[in-house]
Order: sequence, then C-alpha cells, then structure tokens
Amino acid sequence: MAMPLRADAPLDLEELWGRSLTVREFLEGAKEPYRSLWEGIYRNARAPEWSASAVPRGTVLRMIMLAEDWCMDTNNTAPFLARFAEAVPGVFLRFLLRDENPDVMNRYLYDGSRSIPVVIILDEAYRELGHWGPRPSELQAWVKENKETLSKEERLLHTRKWYARDRGETTIREVLGAAGLGG
Repeated sequence: MAMPLRADAPLDLEELWGRSLTVREFLEGAKEPYRSLWEGIYRNARAPEWSASAVPRGTVLRMIMLAEDWCMDTNNTAPFLARFAEAVPGVFLRFLLRDENPDVMNRYLYDGSRSIPVVIILDEAYRELGHWGPRPSELQAWVKENKETLSKEERLLHTRKWYARDRGETTIREVLGAAGLGG
C-alpha cells in the first residue's frame, strides 16, 4: 500500500503527467449520460481565433485537469480546452481523476473544498506555471453570491446558460493568465 504524500512533499509533476489520461482515455472511462454530454459540447466547441496567437511560438504548455466525468463544470470547460490544445502547437491536455488522486487534489483545494475542475499548467520542463479552477471567476462569483438565495435547479440553469454564451472564451483566457501568458 502506497503511503500518502505529506502536504508539503514536492510533487513529481513529470511522473504525474506520465500517468495522466489522454482526452480519449478520459472519455473511454466516462459513464453515460456524462460522456454524451461532453461529446455533444466537444462537437460544437472551437478554439477562439485569438487563442493561437496568445501562445508564443515554441512555448510548451502541458495542462493536467483534475476532473471527474460527472462534474458539470468539467463538461463545460474541458471540451474547449481540448479544442484549444488541438489547435495550438505545443499545447497539450491530459486528465487526472480527482477521486483516485486525493493527495494531488488536496494541494489545490478551493475554499477548503475539493472543487473541480482544476487545471495544473506545466512548462516544457514539467515545472508548474500556475493553476486554475474550479470555474471562470465571473461565474464563480455569481455562484457564491447566489448559493443561499436560489435553488440548486435555478443555479444550474443559470450556470448552463452562462457556459453556453461564453463558449470557453473565459476559461481559456484565465488558464493562459494562470500560465503567465496574460490571456
């Protein structure tokens, strides 16, 4: 049985990247109806026109997304990050399942919670440039502000509409900002 990492022990980010899942592997393990939801969003997702020029030529960005297939925020952000990675040379996306990696997840808590997704951004030498999550800052602020006053169904409807209007723009800008690229 593996011993859990101490919270202050360094992560081997290259090893973490090596054992993370490709987009295809993540989707192959996804259960319905989440897989169909993700695939439907992915089919319509596009990398924004500006995104390719936001990453300087020769830059390598490796994004590890801590996620689970049942997470609505993952299903509404990952397809756009996948399209971004497909469209921009040197940008890569992989997945790490949150529930199978509690030691990693515990390093990226949001307000003490295991909120996902979390995108850990690495450079070409597997050094962490930054991280992002669990949702775009504007939407996160709205959710926090309305958590006590609106029903779960009302919050869910607003969140879905927000993601549909945004089409991944804010997520990609914020991930690039977390990588030090200004987004």
